[in-house]
Amino acid sequence: MSEPILPPLKPIPMKDRVSVLFVEKGNLDVLDGAFVVVDKNGVRTHIPVGGIACLMLEPGSRVSHAAVALASRVGCLLVWVGDGGVRLYASGQPGGARADRLLYQAKLALDDDARLKVVRKMYEMRFKEKPPERRSVEQLRGIEGVRVRKMYELLARQYGVSWKSRDYDYSDWGSGDVANRCLSSATACLYGICEAAILAAGYAPAVGFIHTGKPQSFVYDIADIFKFETVVPVAFRIAARKPHDGEREVRLACRDAFRQTRLLARIIPTIEEILAAGELSIPTPPVESVAPAIPNKENIGDAGHRG
Repeated sequence: MSEPILPPLKPIPMKDRVSVLFVEKGNLDVLDGAFVVVDKNGVRTHIPVGGIACLMLEPGSRVSHAAVALASRVGCLLVWVGDGGVRLYASGQPGGARADRLLYQAKLALDDDARLKVVRKMYEMRFKEKPPERRSVEQLRGIEGVRVRKMYELLARQYGVSWKSRDYDYSDWGSGDVANRCLSSATACLYGICEAAILAAGYAPAVGFIHTGKPQSFVYDIADIFKFETVVPVAFRIAARKPHDGEREVRLACRDAFRQTRLLARIIPTIEEILAAGELSIPTPPVESVAPAIPNKENIGDAGHRG
């Protein structure tokens, strides 16, 4: 049998992808082998889904079975969001997490000492200084809350934005002020690419260390590390202009900020550095466990992708 002319295709690594793309009022399908959005007039818009980390689906969008299957194969996370890109309703896992990474993450979260070390590392990376000694997770959370509120106030003052507090009602989007709506749109973009990276690395979005009890608890943990250096300044800068369509401007600006800061290339190494602070080893499979009947292929993209 002759050797294949071309090597087998591999998913594009997460760090080399476009961060996020929003779709509304269209049908996502696979036509002629390509991932496309078809609008009400039948106009096709091709989407290079294999080069996108996260596809945000706003109200009015529909997805075919073939489109979901293709997005899964290439490792593109599908996220169903509310109007304006906020309120994450559900997400489709792009490839499936690896058991060894899941067990490692759960082991750290269930060990009180290891969890505290991970939380302290998150605090250190977020505020660029070591947290106070002999503080519990609950105490560190309280200190963090005070500092975060002060950072919002300082940035609002820097950009000349009227600011009271971080507050919005997802069931009544228009009730929020411009600054809060811009912040919500910006953080939704950040949450989307963080969840895509977490899944691509083989971890579970729900197993958090500071945040708990939500499907995206670990997403919030990781996003908080990057929030004030990326999306929050963008949101305040745009809110200061009092734009007519601030949410759209924020999404476009966040996409540019993610590319300029090469955020996707930093998320997975940051996750690994944070979890390593727990000083626990990755669990090895029990000797009596049964190996896969069909072994996984090696080197097919990021750790969590099926390929």
